[in-house]
Amino acid sequence: MMSIGLLALLDDITTLLDDIAVLSKVAAKKTVGVLGDDLALNAEQVSGFSADRELPVVWAVAKGSLVNKAILVPLAIAVSAFLPWLIQPILMLGGLYLCYEGAEKVLHSIKQRRDKKNHQQIVLSRLTAQLKQTDARLDEEALRKQEKIKVKGAIRTDFVLSAEIIVIALGTVENQSILIQALVVSVIAFLVTVGVYALVGLIVRLDDMGLALFKSKHTLIKKTGSVILQSAPWLIRLLTVVGTVAMFLVGGGIFVHGLPLLHGIEQTIDSIDLFSMPLLTSTLTVLFNILIGLGLGGIAIAMASLFSKKEAH
Repeated sequence: MMSIGLLALLDDITTLLDDIAVLSKVAAKKTVGVLGDDLALNAEQVSGFSADRELPVVWAVAKGSLVNKAILVPLAIAVSAFLPWLIQPILMLGGLYLCYEGAEKVLHSIKQRRDKKNHQQIVLSRLTAQLKQTDARLDEEALRKQEKIKVKGAIRTDFVLSAEIIVIALGTVENQSILIQALVVSVIAFLVTVGVYALVGLIVRLDDMGLALFKSKHTLIKKTGSVILQSAPWLIRLLTVVGTVAMFLVGGGIFVHGLPLLHGIEQTIDSIDLFSMPLLTSTLTVLFNILIGLGLGGIAIAMASLFSKKEAH
């Protein structure tokens, strides 16, 4: 009887694991769209550090991301079970924060172009930091302080994106038991963190990989290294732009799907058959989400500026 009970238990466990694997695949497909934005955003957030600090920064943000998901997974399960109506408002607050961050980055970039001799830019510049020999200790302290600020900002941004990924994954298993919901969402959360930050670490070390290949005696390998070295800076710049745009896209998208009026407009755009080209229609939908994100970012910046002025008075 004991052996029969054990076999039945093993059969139940196998069935459960099978269900988790199948549902995890479905959830992974649903979240893949957000993963591209997550990758671009995180690669942009951890770029701009000295070569010896790049991987430690990626690791610090990855650990923060795991903590985020350790908080978010049980919280999402609890909210889904007891307060399901609260998920959308929380997501929309997170979306507004992403739009604010994106707008702040755009304004900061414009300010840097207007004032190329900005002190912060000088401190953050890798080349300048290497050339300044007279006050190296102060430079090091400033860089460490700035590093902590950027890491905290990256972890906050990751929190919002993680929340969206978890909610999307949870939506695919909302009709399942609490146990299966928890296991599937946990699997997705773990795989997303490992996958995204492994790729981010690879991206930020592309220049070192290119240099190692460039030192090879084989012509083909040497040329490959040269191409990587030349393209790495452009890739980082591209990711900076894509990461900022992704903030508006994700933040705006959360509001578009959360507000019936905006969602109706998006569906109308989707239903338009422009020259029988679905790609063009999809592009218009993406642009609509970005424009909503830009508008929300502008409103958030204006509100923050207004409050800061009131506090100053």
